[in-house]
Order: sequence, then structure tokens, then C-alpha cells
Amino acid sequence: MKINLLRISFFCLLMALFPTSSMAQQLDPALKVLIEKGLEKSHSVNVYDLDAEKARVDQKLAKSVFLPKVTLNGSYTRLNDDITFDEDTQSLLMSTQKLLIKEAAGIPFNSPFPENIPLQQADNLQDKNILKSSVDVDWVLFSGFEATNALKAGKHKEASVKYAGMAEKDRIALKIIETYDQLALVNASEQVLSASADYLEEQEYYVRKAIENGLATPISRKKIELAQQQLAGKQLEFSQNKTLLIEVLHQLTGEDKEQLKALQPELNSVMPDNLMAAEKRNEIKALEEAEKATDYKAKMEKSHFIPKIALKGHYEFLEDDLSLLDPQWFVGVGVRWNIFDGNESRLQSLKSKLESRKYREQIEEAEEMIALSSIKAELSYKSSLQNTQIAKKEIELAEATYEMLDKQYKNDLASINEVLDALKDLEQAKFQLQQSYFEQRRATTALLHAKGLLNY
Repeated sequence: MKINLLRISFFCLLMALFPTSSMAQQLDPALKVLIEKGLEKSHSVNVYDLDAEKARVDQKLAKSVFLPKVTLNGSYTRLNDDITFDEDTQSLLMSTQKLLIKEAAGIPFNSPFPENIPLQQADNLQDKNILKSSVDVDWVLFSGFEATNALKAGKHKEASVKYAGMAEKDRIALKIIETYDQLALVNASEQVLSASADYLEEQEYYVRKAIENGLATPISRKKIELAQQQLAGKQLEFSQNKTLLIEVLHQLTGEDKEQLKALQPELNSVMPDNLMAAEKRNEIKALEEAEKATDYKAKMEKSHFIPKIALKGHYEFLEDDLSLLDPQWFVGVGVRWNIFDGNESRLQSLKSKLESRKYREQIEEAEEMIALSSIKAELSYKSSLQNTQIAKKEIELAEATYEMLDKQYKNDLASINEVLDALKDLEQAKFQLQQSYFEQRRATTALLHAKGLLNY
């Protein structure tokens, strides 16, 4: 039993020393649901999904180059007349036929040809009525690596689009998280105003009793009434801000407004993992895959000069209308070698290489910007922690000051103005604390995003 307790304690110690990014970034379940709905609703995310599907279709097109193409043909043609041999050729054929018959019948060469033996007229080269039905097969055996490079370019393009879509999802999630935290800030501010309202009610009750006993003037009551009106104005402003934020969340997620109104988000202090290692951002991955895609595209365009090998097959279903020179079927293998195309392939390849260099410049620029944003987020987080501590001290001082002045006022040692000013300072200090929590959460989210560790 002691050994098990020691193991559990050791495991807990390791978890405390080496927290994960998932521990560092705790999201409300309701917020996760909103993010999921926002990603499903997003038109821009759907566009990236469609672009990825197009890239997959391009890959299938590249593969289909090596599949045989089978074509069925059918035609009918009528000529103005049959195509026959000329008269000299026909006379030669008839004479040859007579010689063969005489030789077969044993008739001497110089003897006249018997008139009772029929002769066959020479066939037409092509009858004037031509009905054809055939099938053709074209099969690329070697594309000069053009299709292979096109396939690789398509795969990297698909990966690039997917990473770009993931980066777009991050942007949408960040917007929803920020809006959700703003709603939490409004709720926390309303709680601060509610506490101020309670303080004012206490003061109003005390002043009313003091007036009844002749210990205070109606002016004091009017000052409290003015403070209550100012407080009501602030409450109205926060209520309007809450309505606006709910509308923004509704547009981002499509969630029902009544459901959004029922949300009670809270601002909690968060602590990011100081030991977490940064991961490559989706934006960088998208640019790197795009760079690889253009490299293979350049190779594909340059491979136009490599010879291509293809097989060709043809078969005629109808023999009757074939000419004397037409075969019923044939099969052949051919080579096509593009020696010179007016520098078009070379220029297209150069254009793709320049595009690849452009992506490399964008990658280096993005890495610099991400590094800067990471440093900025870390500094913002440290500042928010400091502001939180300052706000807590200000609240302690404001509460003590308010309690002191409240007692002095009840003992006629301070004016109502001093009490109301102290109440405003306390209210402002509480606002500052909630604002520091909000800024702390924003800085943490920005830091996780900058390091590529944003999970939702």
C-alpha cells in the first residue's frame, strides 16, 4: 500500500513539473461546443474543404493518365460513286485472270480463251455505301514522369490546402474565444455593478434614517440618487454590450440566441506552461507544402522534353464495307518526343520555380512574424499578471478606504461625497481586476496560438 501511494505521489509530482498544453488551456465545455458549431457553420472553412477535394480529384486525373482509353466509333458515308481501278489496271487484271484459268485448264498459252468460261470482274476498291463500327484503344505506357510529378504536386497541394483550412479554423476559434471571454467580462462587470448597487442601497437606507432624525440633509439623499442613476446608466451600457456580443456569437456559430443568453461564462485566471515547446504553425506548414507542390509542378513542366511511349489499338466490327486497303485490326506502339516547343515548357518551369521562391520568402517572413508574436504574447501575459496583482492590492486599499469613510460618515467625520468617491474607487478597482483576467486569458490564448499549441 505504501509503494502504491509513493507511485501515485511520484506521478502527481511529474504531472506538476511537466504540465501539458492541454492542462494549460482549459476551455469551458460550452465554449468547445460553440467552437465546433462555428467551424461547421463557417463558409471559409467549407471553401477550404472543397479546395482539398478538388486537389484529390487532380490526383485522380494524374493517375488516370496510365489507364487505357477505350472509344467506340460508328459512322455511315455515301460516296458519289464506287472507287474502282482505272481501265488499264482492270484490263491487266482480266488478262491475268485469263492466263491463270488457261493454265489451270491446261489450255496452251497461244490458244484463244474459251467464250463459255465466265470471268469475274475486279472488286471495287471502295463501295460508295460505307457503314463502319470500330473500337479504339489508347494506352499511355510512359509519360516521361509528367503524370508522376503531377500526382506528387497534387498531394502536396492537398496538404497545403488542408493546413490552410486548419489555420482558418484557428482564426475562427480565436474569434469565438475572444467574444466568449468578452461576454464573461461583461457578466463579471455586471456583478461588480450589482455589488455597488447593494452598497448604494445601504447608504440610501442610512441617509433616509439620518434625514428622519435630522442628522442629514436632503442634499445627501439627492447625491445618492444621482450615483444610482449613474450606476443604472452603466448597467444599461453593459446590457447593450451583452446583447451585441450575443449577436456576434450567433452569427459566428449559428447557435440559438436564447441558448446564448443562458450562458454564464466566467473569467478564470489561467497559467500557461512555461516549459512547453513550440510546434510548427499551420500557416507555415501550408506554405511549405505549397512550396513543394510548385517544385513538382516545375519538374512536371520540364518533363515535356522526355519522350512519351503509348500503345494504339484498333478493331473494325464490320468487314463488308472495308476497302481493299483497310485492315480489320491493328496494334502499335509509338514514341512522341517533343524536341522544341518554342521555349514554352522551359518558361513555364521557370515560372513555377519563381513561385516556389516566393513561397520560401513568405515562409521566412511568417516565421519572423510568429516569433515576434510569441515574444509579444509572453510579455503581454507577464504584464497581465502584474496588473492582476496591482488590481488586487487596489481592491484591498479601496475596500479598507470605503469601510473607514463609511464609519467616519456615520460618525459625522466624513462627507457623503467622500463615501461615494470611495465607492467609485472600489468599483473601478474591481473592474480593473476583471479586465486583467480578461487580458491574461487573451495573452495566454495568443501565446498558445503563436506556439502552435491552440487546442479546442
